[in-house]
Amino acid sequence: MTNFALALDREPAATPSAAEGHVAPVPRVTIQAFCELPELAQAVQSASSDRRMARTHVKVQTGGLPAAIEAYRDSPTPNVILIEHNGSGTELLHGLDRLAEFCDAGTKVIVVGRLNDILLYRELISRGISDYLISPLSPLDVVRSVSGLFSSPDAKAVGRVLAVVGAKGGVGASVVAHNLAFAVARDLELDTVIADMDLPFGTAGLDFNQDPAQGIADAVFSPERVDHAYIDRLLSKCTDHLSLLAAPATLDREYDLGVDAFDPIVDSMRASVPYIVLDIPHVWSAWSKQALVSADDVLIVATPDLANLRNAKNLFELVRGARPNDRPPSYVLNQVGIPKRPEVRVADFAKALELEPLAALPFDPHLFGTAANNGQMIAEVSPKHQITETFLSIAKTITGRADVKKQKRDLLSPLLAKLRGGFR
Repeated sequence: MTNFALALDREPAATPSAAEGHVAPVPRVTIQAFCELPELAQAVQSASSDRRMARTHVKVQTGGLPAAIEAYRDSPTPNVILIEHNGSGTELLHGLDRLAEFCDAGTKVIVVGRLNDILLYRELISRGISDYLISPLSPLDVVRSVSGLFSSPDAKAVGRVLAVVGAKGGVGASVVAHNLAFAVARDLELDTVIADMDLPFGTAGLDFNQDPAQGIADAVFSPERVDHAYIDRLLSKCTDHLSLLAAPATLDREYDLGVDAFDPIVDSMRASVPYIVLDIPHVWSAWSKQALVSADDVLIVATPDLANLRNAKNLFELVRGARPNDRPPSYVLNQVGIPKRPEVRVADFAKALELEPLAALPFDPHLFGTAANNGQMIAEVSPKHQITETFLSIAKTITGRADVKKQKRDLLSPLLAKLRGGFR
């Protein structure tokens, strides 16, 4: 009997219960799926469109295990083979033994079946199968399994990325991004990096009163040097938990960037920073679209007028379509209540986008102007201002900290009620 351990990586993927949290992006690998039923074929096809699978090459075929054996008799095997088998466990093991004769070293195999049998699972793992999944599967189940094959179990939790973009130029998206990053770092005590992706005109350095000699452009134009240590040298310390990856804000060169220009930088930060805020300028290019659809969360900043409503709706539709397995984007209305300016009502904005805004920030030119001129955040200029509280509320909602606190409060409320009753 041929053992898969001779041909395949013996490390099994994480169990589903261990992978319920963040799902890491999959590296540039080739995946071929051999399905028996159209439901799994559709799930794999949908998974191939997921943002975390953007670098992979996926091919879906029918025929299950027999088709896989026939396909690789005279052809090299890909990085990952996904096989659906709905027959008996004995037939599955026999077929995998035959497949192992043609598998190249390093190929990983995922098996999908309907038998919920721990003994079969152990036997598959002992033969070097990377993962065994029980159908039916959702697209995210497929993404999670493939991601688990290439994620070290000893690695730190991958950081989350928030992309902030304006629906229109001049809506204050950078100000919102900077103040949110400040709130996440200072009040929620999460180590955070704010990355200014507006290379020619970025304002993060001014807003945080920083003038670093190096920044994000150095990493963009030297991708071969990018790693954790290199990025760490480029960061400017703003607070105990907040660092800045500043833009050069100079016009001495043109910034015609490729679609994956920022990918090495973001990937490096994910591995070492719990929270990353991308300040994306209001431009439409391959790299800005890539930054949006590859982020874990997207926040759109808009002012209450018709052009912003149209642009926000277009951004919503694009991000939702490109990230079907992620949370939908959120949005914030900014500069609400400018005197004598006709506005689209908040209710009309919510109806058009089918979602309530996280907040409606009032127009306060003195407060925001003072902060900008001083190189400070709103919370530093006026710690008890309602807008300061609003930024903290948005930060809690986006990071999920609001839900955690609410859940704890709900769990404790019956006990607190009893204690109050006992003291009456």
